[in-house]
Amino acid sequence: MNRSACLRTLFGIILFSIAFHCPPVFGQVQSASSEKYISLIKSNVYKDYKKMFREGSGALKYPFLTPGSKQYANVLWDWDSWLSNVALRQILTDVGSSDDSKEALKYEQGCVLNFLSYGDWDGYIPIVIWEDSNPRDIDSEQIYKMNMHKPVLAQHAAFLCKLQNGNAEWLKEHFYYLQAFVNNYKAHHRDEATGLFYWQTDVAIGVDNDPCTFFRPNGSSASIYLNCLMYRELLAMDYIAGCLGIPQVGEEFAEDAKKLKQAVQDHMWDERDGFYYSVDLNLRPKTVTTDKSLGKEFVIHAGYPRDYDCLIQRIEVWSGFLPMWAGIATDEQAERMVKEHFLDPKTFNSPSGVRTLSRMEKMYSLRASANPSNWRGPIWGISNYMVFKGLERYGYDKEAKELALKTINLFGRDFDENGALHEYYEPETGEPLLNKGFQNWNYLVINMIAWLEGRDAEAEF
Repeated sequence: MNRSACLRTLFGIILFSIAFHCPPVFGQVQSASSEKYISLIKSNVYKDYKKMFREGSGALKYPFLTPGSKQYANVLWDWDSWLSNVALRQILTDVGSSDDSKEALKYEQGCVLNFLSYGDWDGYIPIVIWEDSNPRDIDSEQIYKMNMHKPVLAQHAAFLCKLQNGNAEWLKEHFYYLQAFVNNYKAHHRDEATGLFYWQTDVAIGVDNDPCTFFRPNGSSASIYLNCLMYRELLAMDYIAGCLGIPQVGEEFAEDAKKLKQAVQDHMWDERDGFYYSVDLNLRPKTVTTDKSLGKEFVIHAGYPRDYDCLIQRIEVWSGFLPMWAGIATDEQAERMVKEHFLDPKTFNSPSGVRTLSRMEKMYSLRASANPSNWRGPIWGISNYMVFKGLERYGYDKEAKELALKTINLFGRDFDENGALHEYYEPETGEPLLNKGFQNWNYLVINMIAWLEGRDAEAEF
């Protein structure tokens, strides 16, 4: 067949596809590739999941889960263990027996109980527990000036309670420490003027070098990522209190959640850009000062002191989509976020998924680094997953499917070519950038596959 005949044939196929609402042939090729990768992902993930299980020893008093790679031999991390657990439950739903499910429960609950075993009246809970560490070996005078466990501990506990049809008895004796933990956040990590929560420092924030926090002054970053996690944490506290038969306690946390949702909408939504941003709290106090250098006592700015409490940081970070994951965004806001940001290839939308920093930002960089890990553009499995969940929550199934397929192709290719997954990836080519063997929350691709296949998909609380 000559060149012109080939073109006529292809054009005819495309016209036929359009007329009958069928995808063109190149879509079918993509689907065939995805099916291959789905099979490859399943075979690799299903056979390895029990490598996550660890028996307690040293500072780890209970059995627990690691993210399952060599880099996490005997260490328990906060949001890593929570999200790895969500993936584990999907694996058990897919291929585990009832005995497998029962076996896993002690390791899952142990993640929460290990952290709460270091709880106290001060509310401090560590971010990480090493087998040979002493997590309470901290300066008591500095305890409220340090970051602590991200606000996902109640969410992890609620996920496990829900799994057991609301049974929270295993948590009952530790619920005081969970309340003290959330009280600590409210009393010492929350800005009174705005009602928003902030990082004390840029250490171990989870999204290591997010420019909104990284190398910013201590106590200045009211992160959209942090506040979305906290909103869901407060709702989880309400749920757990109900499971324990103390709904009146839960009502207080539910009220805190309601106020936080309003604060996020009031201060972090940018109507101009149609996106959620972190905000800067690093403003001088409103107290009136005088300046005698002007020749007489002169009250500085007395005519019109500032009447705003924060400044929005118009830095496009992937976590600006998290209000959709958390259920904070309005339907109108979600529509703008999807149309103006998620779908834009100049900013977030790449062949491999959601760039962790918009390609338009001057800080955009794909260099591999481990301390900090690089969140200034590379593709991470967890950011793809959480944006996917937000799209699903708000009914953007077409966009959610697109992102799920990109993630499947990214990870499937990695398994196919390298025999393992990596920590993060180059957005345009999907080439791995760092840390072969990083399984962790990457296994949440299994949950995305279940959703695509129309099966029950496990989800975080």
